[in-house]
Amino acid sequence: MSEPKTTLDVIDIQKIMTSIPHRYPFLLVDRVVEINGDDSGVGIKNVTANEPQFTGHFPGRPVFPGVLMIEGMAQTAGVLVVNARPDGEQHVNTVLFTTIDKAKFRKPVIPGDQIRFHLTKIARKRNIWFYRGEAKVDGALVAEAEISAMVS
Repeated sequence: MSEPKTTLDVIDIQKIMTSIPHRYPFLLVDRVVEINGDDSGVGIKNVTANEPQFTGHFPGRPVFPGVLMIEGMAQTAGVLVVNARPDGEQHVNTVLFTTIDKAKFRKPVIPGDQIRFHLTKIARKRNIWFYRGEAKVDGALVAEAEISAMVS
């Protein structure tokens, strides 16, 4: 039995904040576009110089932390999962990271860059989703990982 698919044009910041509990300074997705249910989507993060991590990472040469790119991938996946559920089931208590595998960081990301988190579903087992994520800036791969998350 195939599950119904929800295809949306874009999920804006207001809808993201109703989908996942993250808030500034830890909300790392500004918009989700190119959505195909929970199968795939692209989250966007606009990196700005006034973000708190840049005060210490690194003074004089700000570099967006790789671990935050992985978190941005996970948040994008969470938004896809929640918004692909039938209307009556969109409220979830928690979306929790369960694994991070094959993480690689290829190029530094700096203020002024726009990161696009490309997520593609690998599998789903009950309430756990598995995704392959790629973070890109101007089409260049800057980070990648396989992640999974549990929704309850």
